[in-house]
Amino acid sequence: MNKTILMGRLTRDPEIRYSSGNEPTAIARYTLAVDRRYKRQGDDQTADFINCVVFGRGAEFAENYLHQGTKIVAVGRIQTGNYTNKDGHKVYTTEVVIEEQEFAESKAAAAQNENRGSSTGNTTRPAPASDPGDGFMNIPDAIEEELPFN
Repeated sequence: MNKTILMGRLTRDPEIRYSSGNEPTAIARYTLAVDRRYKRQGDDQTADFINCVVFGRGAEFAENYLHQGTKIVAVGRIQTGNYTNKDGHKVYTTEVVIEEQEFAESKAAAAQNENRGSSTGNTTRPAPASDPGDGFMNIPDAIEEELPFN
């Protein structure tokens, strides 16, 4: 079985090309920065940069909606290959052929992450009204009439 699931951010805008022939097919290439779970001692790298390629409608989706910094979940398969470069050296390649891709965060979260990197972005997340520790907010008893359900 050859199945890969990745979640990360695009390091740059996808590179789009179209195949030649009677029915040109869109081909998109991008690199995902995928955070590592654990940091090894003495290793400064905290992410892996994984080359991805997607064909057809998926490539058109990437062209229209994905850009540098977009966080996505991608499902595909690892594909290896090789070629001889112009200097006569054999080059080995590894990439993930993407079969499914989708956004991993909302537009609001993506905008907040974009603002975090800019000097003008000074957005702060409002603190929850109460934190009982279980992840749920306490609802006052007097609000029952305003709730749309019973």
